[in-house]
This record gives sequence, C-alpha cells and structure tokens, in this order.
Amino acid sequence: MKNLSIYAILIGIMFIWGMNVTAIKTLVQYFPTITIQSARVFTAGLVVFAILAMMKKIRKPTKKEYVYIILGGLLNVTTHHLFLGVGLSKTSGVNGGLILGMGPLLTALMAILFLGTRLTLARTIGFISGGIGITLTVLGGGNGLSGISLGDLAIFLSITAQAASFIIISKAAKTMDPRLLTGYMLIFGSVVLFFIGLIIEPEGLGSLANDSLSLWLVFLGSAVIATAFGHMLYNHAVGVVGPAETSIFLNLNTFFSLIGASIFLGEEITSFHLLGLVFIVIGVLFGSGAIEELLLKRKATRKVA
Repeated sequence: MKNLSIYAILIGIMFIWGMNVTAIKTLVQYFPTITIQSARVFTAGLVVFAILAMMKKIRKPTKKEYVYIILGGLLNVTTHHLFLGVGLSKTSGVNGGLILGMGPLLTALMAILFLGTRLTLARTIGFISGGIGITLTVLGGGNGLSGISLGDLAIFLSITAQAASFIIISKAAKTMDPRLLTGYMLIFGSVVLFFIGLIIEPEGLGSLANDSLSLWLVFLGSAVIATAFGHMLYNHAVGVVGPAETSIFLNLNTFFSLIGASIFLGEEITSFHLLGLVFIVIGVLFGSGAIEELLLKRKATRKVA
C-alpha cells in the first residue's frame, strides 16, 4: 500500500514534468531565454532551501562537497538549463519532450563509461533502440538531414550534460542529503547562468517587466511545482522504491510532454514521433537496467517464497 502511494506521486510528478516542457517553451517565447531560465531555477532553489530550513536539514558543505556542488551545478543546472531554454526556443515542444526522454538511457551510458557498469546484451539492445528512436524523432519530419535543427542539438546537449552530472551527484550523495545537494546546485548553477545572461542578453533584466499575470503564473508553476517540489519528491521516491522502478516512470514524462505540446501549443504529433516514442521507451527500459533489475528482484522474491 505504501508503494502504491509512491507510484501515484511518481505519476503526478511525470505529468508535471511533461507539462513543464510546454511551460518552458512558452516562457522562452516571451522572455530572453537565459535570463528567464536563471530566474526560474534560482526561484526553485530558494523554495528548496525554505523547505529544508523548515525540516532543519541545512548544513554547511565540506570542502570535498563544495567541489561536487560546483561541478554538479555547472552540468546539472547551468549547462542543462542553458541548452534546454535555447533548444526549446528553436524547436518544437514535441521534439524537445522526446529527446529529453533519452535521459535515463544517457545516464546508463555515462555509468558504463565512468563508473565501470557492465555492458550487457539488454543494455546494448536499449542503446540501439534509443538511437533509432532519437533518429526517427529528428529526421522523421520528411526533410532528411536538413530536418535536424539547432534546437534539437541543443536539447540533446542539455540532457547529455544532465546525465553526466548524475555521476557526480551519485558520489556526492554518499555524504550529503540529495535534497540539500539539489538546493545548493540550483542556487550556484542559476547564479552562473544569470551572469552568462548578463553578457549575452544585456537587456534581459529590463525585459522581465512583463505585467502578464498568466505568464508569471506559468513561471511560478514551473519553478516551484515542477523544479523545486518535483525534484525533491522524485529523490524521495528513489529512496523508497529504488532507481530501477522510478526510472520506468520517466517514460510517462515523455508521453505527457507530447500531450502538453499538442494541447497547449497546437503542435502536430506525427506517426514518426509516435514510433520514435516507442523505440525510446524500449531503449530506456532495457538500457537503464530497469528490466534486468526488476527481473533479478522477482527471482530473489521467488527464492525467498
């Protein structure tokens, strides 16, 4: 019964994250990309620290943890959100959601490259399937190689940077609460992003004087609900049911992002997008190790029984 409530929370988080792709796509259409991303992530960081303060979970990092915060913040926050914002300003929300769905697969690849995780047949099948899925997504619009946009490439770089950051986060989480680590990274990474915005978008701050209530509600929803609460709840779920089972739910994130882009942005979902989604889902299930871990857990349960 306890796991059922966690699964319900995970489905809710995936829905929110899927809709967040549409939210960010909307924000970067009306505000300077880098400036609004830095403001959005910084707001999320403040909310995380406010929650942690009430939980009395805040402490000063050690010297080694500062290194992890800096490296993780640069990858997971600065680079990820920089390219995510730029990418969504130059490609469709549908494409963006599908490419972001490669996250668990790329994380598994990073673990093989840098943590010595074994490359199995199932993972190989997953990587191949994911590659087919991403190819269908960016090349399947009927324009061949010319169909690849800079936005698609930017989003791929965004999710690659985030996947690489998980290697650093996994090391840092051995001594620091992942929720506190998340808060520090959000603040540090968003400040770096802000200064990048000052250089590239010198008029960015002035353009934030937008009196549209609906846009600022989208901003707050994205920052507070999706980024702050979403990441904290997801990290909690990982601790309860494990990374394999939670990674399966990430496929719903991709599905909901397609629905959001279609309903709220009026974007077309083609047969290529749907086929690409199928291959990406298969890729995540096999490549992330979720299938293998769940099978091993089931065998262990049967032996005990």
